[in-house]
Amino acid sequence: MTTSDGHATATETHLPSEDDVMGALKSVYDPELGISIVDLGLVYGVQVDDDSRNVLIDMTLTTPACPLGPIIKTQAHAALTGSFPAVNDVEINLVWTPRWDPRIMASEEAKAELGIW
Repeated sequence: MTTSDGHATATETHLPSEDDVMGALKSVYDPELGISIVDLGLVYGVQVDDDSRNVLIDMTLTTPACPLGPIIKTQAHAALTGSFPAVNDVEINLVWTPRWDPRIMASEEAKAELGIW
């Protein structure tokens, strides 16, 4: 968005912080579990490259054979590109190490919803 005098607004010109990216990713839910990918502990890392204006996400899925992986990746990409116009591209890198373990990686709220005590 631009102002009436043609200047870009702050949203367009400022890249998100890692915390901003994690906040936006909280809106992405695992379709089977109904819990955000952040609360599940599926997001392992975030990098914001100031030079290329790209965001790199390292994340995993609940299982390597998760049939909804492409949907989760698409939703994460859309959440970030829709929230941060200054970002040129979002790369989502699926990683399998360490293996996802909700007992140690999920938030307390997610553990409660999953019945993990």
